[in-house]
Amino acid sequence: MIPERIVIVGGGAAGFFAALTCAAARPDAKITVLEKTAHFLAKVKISGGGRCNVTHACFDARELTSRYPRGERALIAPFKQFQAADTVAWFEQRGVKLKTEADGRMFPTTDSSQTIIDCLLNAAHAAGVKLKTNCGVESVVKNPDGRFAMKFERRAPSRPDSGVTPLRAETVLGVPTESEMLSCDKLLLATGGCRTPALGQLAVSLGHTLAAPVPSLFTFHVEIPWLRELAGVSLEAVEASVPGTHLRERGALLLTHWGLSGPAILRLSAWGARELHEKNYHFALHINWLPHLNEEKLTVQFQQQRKSQPAKFIINTPLAKIPSRLWEQLVIASGVVRDTRWAALSGAGQHKLLQQLLRSEFPVTGKSLNKDEFVTCGGVRLNEINFKTMESKLCPGLFFAGEVLDIDGITGGFNFQAAWTTGWLAGRALAEP
Repeated sequence: MIPERIVIVGGGAAGFFAALTCAAARPDAKITVLEKTAHFLAKVKISGGGRCNVTHACFDARELTSRYPRGERALIAPFKQFQAADTVAWFEQRGVKLKTEADGRMFPTTDSSQTIIDCLLNAAHAAGVKLKTNCGVESVVKNPDGRFAMKFERRAPSRPDSGVTPLRAETVLGVPTESEMLSCDKLLLATGGCRTPALGQLAVSLGHTLAAPVPSLFTFHVEIPWLRELAGVSLEAVEASVPGTHLRERGALLLTHWGLSGPAILRLSAWGARELHEKNYHFALHINWLPHLNEEKLTVQFQQQRKSQPAKFIINTPLAKIPSRLWEQLVIASGVVRDTRWAALSGAGQHKLLQQLLRSEFPVTGKSLNKDEFVTCGGVRLNEINFKTMESKLCPGLFFAGEVLDIDGITGGFNFQAAWTTGWLAGRALAEP
């Protein structure tokens, strides 16, 4: 009997996990992973600042789905099959231990993404998976016999760097660019986020439709000089919100040379991906610098400052949790003059300072993509996919995994977990006779 040929388009986390899962269940299958660039697992390489945020320490399937602005309902059943605990076990069985940081993010104990890359590449080689770089699929059709025929361009690889160099991968060395054909019995598209509609054209050519792609996980541009001068200042917990919307997130905040970043901003951008896109990334942003205090409790703190430090300048005596440089600028922004002492703070001045601390308003004038994630909101519509198998409902034999789907999570390892889970489900289904 001729072994079944399975082709996986996309050499990222989802594509590799699908290939390895399929190979484990169906050792006789001929599995090929095609990567259009010169390197496999490039996103794994740079994730988490080069440490690879593999997953998140959230081990309840229903709670885990709540971290996905797009895909929450669709992922309930898949996460009951393969979730974060299974990801941890999978890597540990292959000698890669993960650690959990205070915010729940999980990394390899080596603090190096290369550990994850080597694990996946070595596993693929051991399983007999054929790996090909510089093979970008240009088009695909389904033939009357049910098989898929692909036309792809094999390019001479770009100059390698110190990044992801595929271990024992087949590359096209010294061969001029030429169009070639390849056929297979089953096809998995794991091509990554559809940052432009053109990147989803393979799925569209096979009958699928795309939810319009817009950026998710981005930072905010704020053109206020004093804020930018505080680049590098961070706070453990603030509350960021967009007035007139439901968007509100708590978390750490980082002030940057271009505006605002950090987990609170990235989560806000993920949940508001479409809404903020419709605003053309121009909107008002409120920051509560002391979300653990309401106006009444903050007023009490002011009264305590008056009693304990009446002669001290307000600008030199920051409240706990606010860095001194930031406090100075917030006091000035509130209209309280520099030489005002706590004992001399007027009722009107106190009200203005309270408002500044609890509801600072900043005009957002644009965005920058988060370099560690570049996640896209949008992709193949979820109602066109069978989430028990990740197989297309419209084109039998066609499967999907990873960010090519209209699924995206907040920052913290959730997008990789969706890749591992959908890749695992697709790999099991691909192995079925």
